[in-house]
Amino acid sequence: MSIRVERLDSLKGIDYNSKSAEELGLLFQDVLGNGLHGLCYSAYDEGQKPGSVLTKTQIRRRMGIIAPYIKAVRSFSCIEGNELVPEVAREFKLKTLVGAWLSADKELNEQEIEGLIRQAKAGYVDIAAVGNEVMYREELTEEELLEYIARVRKALPSSIPVGYVDAYYEFSARPKITEACDLILANCYPYWEGCHIDYSLLHAKQMYYQALHAGQGKKVIITETGWPSQGTGLGDAEPSHSNALRYFLNIQRWTQQDNIEVFYFSSFDESWKVGAEGDVGAYWGLWDKSEKLKF
Repeated sequence: MSIRVERLDSLKGIDYNSKSAEELGLLFQDVLGNGLHGLCYSAYDEGQKPGSVLTKTQIRRRMGIIAPYIKAVRSFSCIEGNELVPEVAREFKLKTLVGAWLSADKELNEQEIEGLIRQAKAGYVDIAAVGNEVMYREELTEEELLEYIARVRKALPSSIPVGYVDAYYEFSARPKITEACDLILANCYPYWEGCHIDYSLLHAKQMYYQALHAGQGKKVIITETGWPSQGTGLGDAEPSHSNALRYFLNIQRWTQQDNIEVFYFSSFDESWKVGAEGDVGAYWGLWDKSEKLKF
């Protein structure tokens, strides 16, 4: 059984008030079954966290679960087994957005940058991301980040776009970084700005178009967006199963209709994320930590 998903006819997205839980489930199945552009890859099994070394077996298992539904996958690091993610993605015929994780640790940064260059030269990288929210975390200066971007750009063929991932507004605030990027890789989270679910689609659109304006004609990819399915709320933003499902459906329909590439966050729930983000950190996946589809 399947039902047709109507086009978004308002700034609030699809009208869910008249739909039953069964109908919403069918909407989700239709959207997922028709295929997403991409997902952010959740690498860590229960009990693991950054610093744990990933194995190809576990990466291949999780990739096998999500691969039937996506065209591309995003990875976040090029060390500690994370460098195997794009390699395994190629086994499943997926495109890749491969990130080097940068921080205040210059020694690890060298390993990450070298790993990204190595992966690209081996043919596993379609888009190279030099850092993720390192400006937001204030762990590097602009000049340091620009040096890393320039270094990767010089080492890679021009056929591989090089960019930097950060919150959408950073590309307005930091024109030198924006200019250095071949394309704009923007994280857009209405949830983290305390937005009510009723206005979340409108707010996500505003975020995207702000990044597009900052890029002055450069392509913008939404590298992260999502909504937690449970946990403590933030302002008017409430985590819940229904809100997470509603946000997912609205974002997928909008980006598909407007031909915008988006890497939804995230593939699987990961318990380790509760530290920095509070209890909601563990509940951003489309699949739960046991690898069961939530919706």
